[in-house]
Amino acid sequence: MSEDSTTGAGASVGTDAQVAFIGLGHMGGPMAANLVKAGYSVTGFDVVPAALEAAAAAGVVVAESSAAAADGADVIITMLPAGKHVFAAFEGEGPGGGLLAAAKPGALFLECSTISVEDARAAHWMVANSGHRGLDAPVSGGVMGAEAGTLTFMVGGSEEDFAAGMPLFEVMGKRIVLCGGPGAGQAAKVCNNMILGVSMIAVSEAFVLGEKLGLTHQALYDVAANASGQCWALTTNCPVPGPVAASPANRDYQPGFAGALMAKDLGLAVEALNATGVDAVLGRSAEEIYREFALEGGAGTDFSGIINTIRAASDGATSD
Repeated sequence: MSEDSTTGAGASVGTDAQVAFIGLGHMGGPMAANLVKAGYSVTGFDVVPAALEAAAAAGVVVAESSAAAADGADVIITMLPAGKHVFAAFEGEGPGGGLLAAAKPGALFLECSTISVEDARAAHWMVANSGHRGLDAPVSGGVMGAEAGTLTFMVGGSEEDFAAGMPLFEVMGKRIVLCGGPGAGQAAKVCNNMILGVSMIAVSEAFVLGEKLGLTHQALYDVAANASGQCWALTTNCPVPGPVAASPANRDYQPGFAGALMAKDLGLAVEALNATGVDAVLGRSAEEIYREFALEGGAGTDFSGIINTIRAASDGATSD
């Protein structure tokens, strides 16, 4: 194996590196597929058979377990639902576990799941104490970004490990930011998604208000998208059909970013708020709104579908 492909100190990950990808769902599957397209040899595992079938069709070599996928790999990428799943993958028994023991010494772990800052730091030390190197590297951009290879990576860890993983990040993403030491990537993700959740609620409330005041969606969009109300929730993930052709609102709110995931991420934000004592009224309110949205049927729809909840609650409402 060439020097460029090793994961030792100072070396970047070349395309002859062996990559293990654990978690091949809506996000992980397309990310792994893009690595294959870029020339990487990727061996993957997921507990869901359909995810394995889709990954195999995209050129990923399917392993019978996480440990088998990690055997001989230079890089191990994890994209899993929650911190408990990451810990189980690292040290647990059974088909989905055993990554730390199976990986060769000095392997580079890229932990791309969205988990709490505390869990990310704990995962980092688990990796380090097992003789490996690790980065927390959660993503933003949704399924469309994963498919297009335009994700934003928010990374926590050392500059050296960040540089080593950069070739992989550049295949899967468009913007890659080293945010600080272990856990800093997750900290940035928590803050970013709190902004996103609050802003989507605000944009949705504004559109419902516009409807009540007789504005067309296009008229309000044309103003707000070019004025002080401009934001990603409006111009990329617009919650009403029409103004932004690629937004989920034009596909009956089929998710790019599901309501259940927004509820989860805002729950992580509230955990961080509680831990730090930050007085964040809007962040806490957004968590409550999306938690209820997910519980009442919005879990599998795009998070921009919150506009339908706001609209339904507003029907029949009049001023005093």
